Amino acid sequence: MTTLAVIIVSWNVRELLRRCIASVHASLAGSGIVYRVVVVDNASADGTPAMLRAAHPEVLLLEAGRNLGFAGGNNLALRRVMQNAKLDYVLLLNPDTEVVGEAIPRLVRYLDAHPDVAVVGPRLRYPDGAVQPTRRRFPTPGTFFWESTPLEWRWPGNPWARRYRMAGRRDDVEQEVDWLVGAALLVRRAAVERAGLLDAGFALYSEELEWQRRIRIAGSRLKMENPTWNIPDSAERSMQTNDHAARGTRHAAHRIVYLPEAEIVHHEGKSSEQLAAGRLILFHRSRLRYVRMTHGRHLAGLVRRFLLLAYGAEVLVEAAKWLAGHRRPLRAGRIAAYRALLRALATA
Repeated sequence: MTTLAVIIVSWNVRELLRRCIASVHASLAGSGIVYRVVVVDNASADGTPAMLRAAHPEVLLLEAGRNLGFAGGNNLALRRVMQNAKLDYVLLLNPDTEVVGEAIPRLVRYLDAHPDVAVVGPRLRYPDGAVQPTRRRFPTPGTFFWESTPLEWRWPGNPWARRYRMAGRRDDVEQEVDWLVGAALLVRRAAVERAGLLDAGFALYSEELEWQRRIRIAGSRLKMENPTWNIPDSAERSMQTNDHAARGTRHAAHRIVYLPEAEIVHHEGKSSEQLAAGRLILFHRSRLRYVRMTHGRHLAGLVRRFLLLAYGAEVLVEAAKWLAGHRRPLRAGRIAAYRALLRALATA
């Protein structure tokens, strides 16, 4: 029987969390999957722990005592649930999500049937029904200059960002990807054991990118070292085994798959938007950390200098608009945010 831990790291989104947990229970009802919901509360000030004790006593609540970030909070829960030797899969789920129908059982069944897959994720939709782009290739050096920077604001359809977001592929077709946005990720236990936990050095942003890169590398290395483990799926299914843990270790699970038949609604950014200017700082500091880890200090230094120039120019543009009397409160807010980012980048 499949066993699953659903891990939710929450910070000041009490009502969204309440809806998220209800949707998880509804999705898994009658599925036959043995599961436990684990919530890590990152020192919320909105009464989240009290709500959980009253409305969801079945949930395992881990109170961090401080804000550990996304990676640190998930690691706290992962250390706890990985003590269960019978655990097959972990689902990392954002608190600002709502599971649609049988999305979770569909993701679980997919991993059951594809032992070479380490991670599978659903199609995410915004509350208005629009599809949220979640499929990604690994970033190339050009990506760091053209994705989520002032250059992309000026040229949103640039080829570097489009390639990175896999914009040329349909979003309604199952497909292998390099990595997926981390709002909802079902991960094989064996993949976590091989790759390790998330890197808590990332306070927010890029942690799921670095982790999935590590998962792919660890699985691919195992595949190269043990080529006889790569039994075709059809042969594996013919064995008719229910030992999911054994299947996970016998195969070099390394692939990451986007599964659109499973859908989850994502109220994106409801935790991070509380950080205002800090959100911008966290994004770029995490990005620089990732560049240093994967491409070296030289490229990281170039990206850092580029960001200083780009956002310095934005300060000048916003200041000119403020002097011209154009929407001064907006301009003043942007100037303050960009100046805070420049100060942070100066020491990054």
